Amino acid sequence: MADIASAAPRQAPAAPRFSIRGALSAAEIDFRLFGMLLALVAILVGFNVVNEGTFLRPENMTTLAVQGAGVAVLATGMVLVIVARNIDLSVGSLVGFIAMSYALLMTNWLPNILGMGDDFPFRWLIALALGVGLGAVFGAVQGFIIAYVGVPSFVVTLGGLLSIRGAVWVLSQGAAVSGLDPTFQLLGGSAQGSIGGTLTWAVAIVGSLAIIALIVYNRRQRRRFGFPVRPMWAEVTIAAVGCLAVIGLAAFANGNYWPVGAATRYAQEHGITEPPGGLKIAVGLPWPVVILIAVTVVMTFLATRRRFGRYVYAYGGNPEAAELAGINTRWTVVKIYILMGVLCAISAAIAAARLNGSTLDVGQSYELYVIAAAVVGGTSFAGGIGTIPGAVLGAFVMQALAYGLAYTGYNSPIQNIVAGIVLVLAVGFDAYNRRRGGGS
Repeated sequence: MADIASAAPRQAPAAPRFSIRGALSAAEIDFRLFGMLLALVAILVGFNVVNEGTFLRPENMTTLAVQGAGVAVLATGMVLVIVARNIDLSVGSLVGFIAMSYALLMTNWLPNILGMGDDFPFRWLIALALGVGLGAVFGAVQGFIIAYVGVPSFVVTLGGLLSIRGAVWVLSQGAAVSGLDPTFQLLGGSAQGSIGGTLTWAVAIVGSLAIIALIVYNRRQRRRFGFPVRPMWAEVTIAAVGCLAVIGLAAFANGNYWPVGAATRYAQEHGITEPPGGLKIAVGLPWPVVILIAVTVVMTFLATRRRFGRYVYAYGGNPEAAELAGINTRWTVVKIYILMGVLCAISAAIAAARLNGSTLDVGQSYELYVIAAAVVGGTSFAGGIGTIPGAVLGAFVMQALAYGLAYTGYNSPIQNIVAGIVLVLAVGFDAYNRRRGGGS
């Protein structure tokens, strides 16, 4: 019997079954980030179906992107705040205060006090620099109180929310201010406030080359230091999908054209004969989206490639261990809030430029949507976990829901209800994942 058993042919081992989860693991793709991307696509396609194919148009998507850019810029900083086990409830009020400061600088203070009239070169740039400095100062003060005085961040920033919002009224005496520098208005993302079709294609080409170069660089670095590398099929797939996505977004942005009246005026001013179908000028990427891309790249670099980012994640993961490791945790917290203040100034510039001025309600409720964007994007309130791209994606998920509901005809209360439900589900999902993984 033993001879018969040994003579029996051995069965070949079963081939491993293909699974999406296994493929994503091999490609080292974040499951949560991938799920958020699928959710965003599902939301956009769902609203397009509900609205009989009228939602997914270049002009609508451009408007959605411009509206979400300000919140997304703030969300990149809120990730680091929450990762460090803190919170910032004052971002909306600070955006409103700095936006009002921009308006008053360009319409009153710079012309009347310093004599910088409309013909003064780069007046808008001076105002922008002063606004960024103002945001950094506010952030430094709040960070100092939190880190060195020991007042909880919730209390400090809640006080900032109330007091800074009151300071907006004191600055303007309750009145709206309008009439910003024409160059500054381009930051708001109108038809003229975009980089145009040619530059959009150039950005897409540079972005595609950067994706390929980054993948090649990371693969070489892993081999150099003896770390495992991803399968070649995964590298090629990621590069191809990334390049196609960048080029597709550029083509989609260039499918949006200037309004007919604006294109006609442009043709008349430049002596261009309009063709029979009218002059079509591609809008391309709006400046708020370009600013958001730049902020996302810089913030991701700071969070993943610099010592500052490593200190933030180390502190959020275990504050006591970070202290024992020699990290100046107090100064790290101050720097986080300084950075948050600078991002508030950038978001305020986008908001003020879109309105060609400022009103008392600029930045109202921003803090809620910014925190929601960070949490929906995978940032954990337990600290130590969160990504910049995830927060940006979370911001656009929230904005897609709000814009889609408004486009479908639902008012603000319904939008707030949906946003609240999504936020609770995201936090619940994060808590479930931490319990399943044995986290605290």
